Amino acid sequence: MGAVRYLRGFIPWIAFAAISTVGWQWGALAALVSGVWLLAKDRRSGVAADALILETSTVAYFAAMTAFAFAVPHSPVRTYAGALSLGWLAATAWSTLAVRRPFTLGIARRSTPQEVWHTPQFLRVNMVITTAWATGFALTAAAVAACDAAHTGPLATTVCQVVGFVAPAVFTNRYPKIVQARLGVTR
Repeated sequence: MGAVRYLRGFIPWIAFAAISTVGWQWGALAALVSGVWLLAKDRRSGVAADALILETSTVAYFAAMTAFAFAVPHSPVRTYAGALSLGWLAATAWSTLAVRRPFTLGIARRSTPQEVWHTPQFLRVNMVITTAWATGFALTAAAVAACDAAHTGPLATTVCQVVGFVAPAVFTNRYPKIVQARLGVTR
């Protein structure tokens, strides 16, 4: 269930990748619309804003990307739009780490008892998980940019993106269980 919640937040990015094959401006618009819809739906259902940091960042990114893509549709930026979007996610994740408010905190609070929210272990686990995502986003952005520069085609970039998302997702699923076992915590 936790991994599904993480992956649901990437729907706008998936929409962008899929629809950009028709035109990057349409991909950006689809991502913006789906991002706004998901964010609004979550807020209406009572999800706290701190659990929606990536979703809010996604909407901001695609609002700017949509405006730029329609204003300058033939910009060379479109070649690197996938890498830029991953770079944006990396910057978002790293900035939450810099202020010691990892983006995973709010997400983790949705499935963790309130009595552990303010423990050093809870913050540490989320700092480590967010670092895994930030690293994954950054490395994937670099790999996708390299694929784009080498004109390797969509299969290579798709493989890079899948690995770049699956690795931190698997880590996110396993790491808390490892820490709980180490601490002798059962749930």
